[in-house]
Amino acid sequence: MDARGFYYAVAMAFRSDGRLFVQGRSHDGDTRGARITTMDYDSGYYGDFGSYGSGDGQFTWPTDITLDSEGNVYTTDEYLQRVSVFDSDVKFVRKWGTHGSGEGMIDGPSGIECDADDNLIIADHRNNRIQKFTRDGIFLRSFGSEGSGEGEFNLPWGLRAAQDGHIYVADWRNDRIQRFTPDGEFVASYGESGDGEGQLHRPASVEVDEAGYMYIADWGNERVQVFDPDGGFVQLLRGQATTSPWAQEFLDANLDENRARSESDLEQYHLLTTDDPHEVASQIETIFWSPISVRLDPEGRLFVLERNRHRIQVYAKSA
Repeated sequence: MDARGFYYAVAMAFRSDGRLFVQGRSHDGDTRGARITTMDYDSGYYGDFGSYGSGDGQFTWPTDITLDSEGNVYTTDEYLQRVSVFDSDVKFVRKWGTHGSGEGMIDGPSGIECDADDNLIIADHRNNRIQKFTRDGIFLRSFGSEGSGEGEFNLPWGLRAAQDGHIYVADWRNDRIQRFTPDGEFVASYGESGDGEGQLHRPASVEVDEAGYMYIADWGNERVQVFDPDGGFVQLLRGQATTSPWAQEFLDANLDENRARSESDLEQYHLLTTDDPHEVASQIETIFWSPISVRLDPEGRLFVLERNRHRIQVYAKSA
């Protein structure tokens, strides 16, 4: 991408002033998307930073992004096996990380979250554990091991620290969300494998509001689910996208595409010959296709990032 927009974006994070940072990633050898885009709810665009590569301030396979209380930006890279740090002016500051399985080493870092003490919690994906570091990369503690029992993981991906300090982990291959105390003690597990209401298939991201409700990117089922604080099913979202201001400006400047789109049926449910969620998602433009990250903004609105449609859908909480 040489202009505003996303290209296979994988993660997002909010700053306290509501500015949104969206982490893009390369795809099938096309490296244009490997950058961080900054924007706001009203589609205000504030530029990009970072690029594809292995040098300072560059990414190869970025996975997640978070900000600390001072507005510094942290990103994980599962190929380069490191965390890159940018200051509040989005200037590169430092990088850290050592590949391996020993204490404080990482193998495929994915989810990253800054807790209330400005320490960094990282999903150490291929080591099947969660590790906590200072902002400078000094190891503090870890918890979890490979398995399917309580407190064990099978390729954990996204995570979130709630307001009470509890850590929620999207336990990807175990098809569940696990909850831990700030010190890593197991509290509860939510969801089970499947495609029914309250069931999960390869959850990629979890968000938690002030009341303890969980918002889950049910990536393998191409949907978002909402659970109550006890893990009970509340709501299922499939997506209902409209045309964004950025997309409309593009269409207004490209009349042939605008005309073709206006004459197209964007909800071709009557043509579907399968109920496979991936096939349905790829053919119906308005619904989610690869919902990979969910985040609440400071106003409580739910942002859903779709990797394969290069867009964000936004939902207001019901009264």
